[in-house]
Amino acid sequence: DQFDNLDKHTQWGIDFLEKYAKFVKERIEIEQNYAKQLRNLVKKYCPKRSPKDEEPRFTSCIAFFNILNELNDYAGQREVVAEEMGHRVYGELMRYSHDLKTERKMHLQEGRKAQQYLDMCWKQMDNSKKKFERECREAEKAQQSYERLDNDTNATKADVEKAKQQLNLRTHMADENKNEYAAQLQNFNGEQHKHYYIVIPQIYKQLQEMDERRTIKLSECYKGFADSERKVIPIISKCLEGMILAAKSVDEHRDSQLVIDCFKSGFEPPGDFPFEDYSQNIYRTISDGTISTPKQEGMRIDSKTTVGKAKGKLWLFGKKPKGPALEDFSHLPPEQRRKKLQQRIDELNRELQKETDQKDALIKMKDVYEKNPQMGDPVSLQPKLTETMSNMDRLRMEIHKNE
Repeated sequence: DQFDNLDKHTQWGIDFLEKYAKFVKERIEIEQNYAKQLRNLVKKYCPKRSPKDEEPRFTSCIAFFNILNELNDYAGQREVVAEEMGHRVYGELMRYSHDLKTERKMHLQEGRKAQQYLDMCWKQMDNSKKKFERECREAEKAQQSYERLDNDTNATKADVEKAKQQLNLRTHMADENKNEYAAQLQNFNGEQHKHYYIVIPQIYKQLQEMDERRTIKLSECYKGFADSERKVIPIISKCLEGMILAAKSVDEHRDSQLVIDCFKSGFEPPGDFPFEDYSQNIYRTISDGTISTPKQEGMRIDSKTTVGKAKGKLWLFGKKPKGPALEDFSHLPPEQRRKKLQQRIDELNRELQKETDQKDALIKMKDVYEKNPQMGDPVSLQPKLTETMSNMDRLRMEIHKNE
């Protein structure tokens, strides 16, 4: 029944509600920043490969790329959490806070008005009471004055009559003010009873209901705060399961085979180096007694040539020298060249199949036009058919060349 304390309490309730709303807002910002940082992290580590990039697709790399995709989806779910909290919790709290302030203000105004009205009734009653009190005192004075003159033998009859009339007037005034005071008192007591037993209890009840609704709203928003995240847990679990499946998909044997396929040259290992006998010239010189300079020089040149040729092959098992990419891929080791040529043949075969399908379609259309001239001119199809046949011949020659 302490109006001022209820005023403070209901204000505290709204302040607390807005404090929680601020907490939710900051949590939303954390979720948004977290999602943004996750997306930036994914973008940073995602491969930037063109369609023509032939980087080996190792299972460990594929698994990592899949994990990045799952993490990107996970970031999306954090954004969903932030959006849900913003709409269901923060937005709802701010709207409710506005309505609550309006309602609280109305109830407190009603309480103050009721108190002001009761104060006004009390003043009216108090004024009538004071007036009645004054009139009674004046009547008592008039009574005393009349009695004094009435007992005074020197007083004239006119003075006594005048004092009697004044007494009657004051007595009448006192009676009227008594009735007014009694009416005001009765009215005040009635309003006071109504104030304390009906009006104020009703206002307090409304304030109580308002405060309880605020508490319920907080409870709902607490639950909504958790539900916003609980809703996305199944999807987040799928993202994590996807990461685990990606981890399980790593195949070390397959990756090793990819390395073998990529770096298998197809060259035969080099043969044994032959023994080169330099002592033959010495023995020949001793036996002949002459020195054969041209033969020594020739042998020296042959040795260098042989060694040079041997050294020239060593790169096959080391770092391959860089050179221009040739059309027939002859710059590649045999096995890699075979793979490139086979890829080229497969591409040409696909193109040839497209041209073949187009030729068949044109022949069918030409046949339809010949049978039904009203549908089209068969001669108009001849240039396209000729072009298609020419493309097919060109592609066959390319395929033959690559084979």
